[in-house]
Amino acid sequence: MKESAKKFVNNVGIDPRLLGMLGALVVLWVVFDLWTGGRFITPRNLFNISVQTSSVAIMATGMVFVIVTRHIDLSVGSLLGFIGMTVAALQVHVLPEYLGLGHWSIWIIAVIAAVLMGLVIGAAQGWVIGYLTVPAFIVTLGGLLIYRGAMWWVTQGQTVAPLDPTFKLLGGGADGTLGETLSWAFGWLASIAAVALILLSRRRKANHGFVVKPVWAESVLIALAVGLVMGFVWTLNSYPIAKGARERIAEARGLELTDTLALNHGVAIPVVILVLVTVAMTIVSTRTRFGRYVYATGGNPEAAELSGINTRLLTVKVFALMGALTGISAVVASARLGSVDVGLGTLDELRVIAAAVIGGTALAGGFGTIYGAVIGAAIMQTLQSGMASVGVDAPLQNMVVGFVLVVAVYIDIVYRRKVGV
Repeated sequence: MKESAKKFVNNVGIDPRLLGMLGALVVLWVVFDLWTGGRFITPRNLFNISVQTSSVAIMATGMVFVIVTRHIDLSVGSLLGFIGMTVAALQVHVLPEYLGLGHWSIWIIAVIAAVLMGLVIGAAQGWVIGYLTVPAFIVTLGGLLIYRGAMWWVTQGQTVAPLDPTFKLLGGGADGTLGETLSWAFGWLASIAAVALILLSRRRKANHGFVVKPVWAESVLIALAVGLVMGFVWTLNSYPIAKGARERIAEARGLELTDTLALNHGVAIPVVILVLVTVAMTIVSTRTRFGRYVYATGGNPEAAELSGINTRLLTVKVFALMGALTGISAVVASARLGSVDVGLGTLDELRVIAAAVIGGTALAGGFGTIYGAVIGAAIMQTLQSGMASVGVDAPLQNMVVGFVLVVAVYIDIVYRRKVGV
C-alpha cells in the first residue's frame, strides 16, 4: 500500500513537501473544529482566516527571495507600520486639503504612494547591503528601529482615522468582496488559468524531449486544481452578509430589499490581491531571468558572480521587490482595520519569516517556493485563530508558534538529508 501511494504521488508529480504542508493545514482545521464543537470549519471563519492571512502572505512571497539569496529582512513589520501610517495621514490630513474631501482619486494616490515608498526604501536597504557590504541582519535590524520610530513622528503617535471609504474596500469586510457572481467568475477564470498552465507546461516539456506525466496523472492534477479553486469559492459564497450590512449594500447596489433577498460575501478583495501577487511571483521565480539569477545566487554566490551575474545589483532588486510587496501589504492591513495606530505591523516581521520557513524556504539559501510561503502563512494564521477561538492566552500562542517554527525547520533539515539536497 505504501509503495503504491508513493508511486501514485511520483506519477502525478506532486511535491511531497506540498502534500505535507496541506496535510498539516487540514489536520489543524479538523482538530480545531472538533475542539470548538464544529465552529471552526465554517464559511464565516474560513472567510476571516483568508482575509487575515493575506497581508502576511503577500510579504512572505517576497521574503522567499530574500532568504533564498541568503539574506534576511527584519524590518518588514516596522516598514509596514510606517508606510501604513504615512498613507493614512496622506488620506486624512493632506489630500483632502488639495483635492477635496472624498475625492475619487484619493485611494489611487494612496496605493501608488504606498508601493513607491516600499520600493524606494527597500532599494535603499538593498544598496547598503549589496554595495556597502553591511550584513542584511544589521541593516534591517536598524530599519526595524528607524521605521517604528519614524511611524510615531508622522502623527506624534496619534491614531489616524477614518480612511477613505473606497480605500477601505481593499481590506475586505462585507463591502470589500467580489460578491457571489463575480466570485464565481473569478473562480472559473482561476480554474481556466490553472488548466492552461498545466497543459502548457506539459507541451513545453514534450517539445524539448523531456519525459511527461501520463495523461491520467495530468487529469488528476487538473481535477485537483479546479476542485480546490471552486470549492474555495463555494465556501466563501456560502457566508451570508449580516442584516445591517445587507441593507446598506442593497441600497448601494440599487437592489430592492426584501425578506427573500440573499446576499453573501464571496471572495474578499485582499484574497484576490494575494492570488494575483502569488501568480506574478511564481511566474517571476520560475519563468524569468531574474528568478533564475535569484536561485543561482542563493545556491552558490561565488559561482553566480563568476558566471557574470551582478549579485550586488540583484540584492538591490530583491530588497526593492520586498519593499514594494510590503507597501501592498500595508494597504491591505490598514484598509482592513479602517484606521492606523502605532501598533500596526508589530511582530509581523517574525510572522513573515516564519511563514516562509514553515513553507519550506531553506535558511541556508538556494531553495524556496512561493506557494509554500502562502501555505505557511495560512498555517500560521490557522494556529493563531484556532488558539484564540479556544481561549488560549496570547503569550502561550506565541510559544506554540515558536515551537512549531523550530519543528518545521528540523523536519525540513531531515527531509533534505534524506533526499540528498
